Amino acid sequence: MPGFDQRDGLIWFNGEMIPWDDARVHLLTHALHYGSAVFEGMRAYDGEIFKLTEHNQRLRESAEILDFEVPYSVAELDKAAREVIAANKLSDAYVRPLAWRGSEQMGVSAQKTRINVAIAAWEWGAYFDPAAIEKGMKLKFAKYRRPDPATAPVHSKAAGLYMICTIEKHRAEREGFADAVMLDWRGYVAECTGANIFFVKDGVIYTPIADCFLNGITRRTVMSLAKQRGWDVVEKRILPEDLADFTECFVTGTAAEVMPVGSIGEYSFTPGEITRTLMADYAALVHPAKSIAAAG
Repeated sequence: MPGFDQRDGLIWFNGEMIPWDDARVHLLTHALHYGSAVFEGMRAYDGEIFKLTEHNQRLRESAEILDFEVPYSVAELDKAAREVIAANKLSDAYVRPLAWRGSEQMGVSAQKTRINVAIAAWEWGAYFDPAAIEKGMKLKFAKYRRPDPATAPVHSKAAGLYMICTIEKHRAEREGFADAVMLDWRGYVAECTGANIFFVKDGVIYTPIADCFLNGITRRTVMSLAKQRGWDVVEKRILPEDLADFTECFVTGTAAEVMPVGSIGEYSFTPGEITRTLMADYAALVHPAKSIAAAG
């Protein structure tokens, strides 16, 4: 498969739909040197982008945390994302909006830079290996930790915050794991490199408090689905040794969707009723047409 710079299609770039190959930036782009960029990850199902407005609201909020303003309203971003899907004739796809500081000023100060915005979309299947659905993925603990909110803009979906995620994802894959579980700066379980995490014990669902990482849109969606089923969802601080008491574990994210976990280091889990039900409920929610057809 060609690299992401060598694909066919159209990308929405600063208000215009341009050929994929023309969507380029200069070497001295501020975001490339200083990480002054924010992004979103969305999925389109059957041609409709799931939670589109929520994602674009978060994009603008992320930019404000990084001290710049996205020069398009949420409604304009929503419209542009739909146009990208239509222009590329996509049905099930991944959608990537990005906002970043340009090359008009170089240095830590960047008030004179232009704020650029682009939206690309492409076909993208499962984020994790579907073969792991039956027994769950094999994870390990990461060495890097999610930072203290006093030291980093942790509630922004900022490009720079994913540097340690890439390092840990690579380390995990080299060692035969699907992903890594990151602790926070205090030593509590936080999240995976690109997904939130949940645990189950005695019919109750537990998840770390999202005080130093993103309160994911898929995380909130799955919590809502669980509550609709009558299951209690408890947000609490979880130590690594607490994992010995949990029987099920799963992760959530736009890319990951809902995926079972079979082990984290020495701790083992068995995908059970709650995990399987939430996987099915989430699939039905994002694929309503298929759900209705199956029911009929």
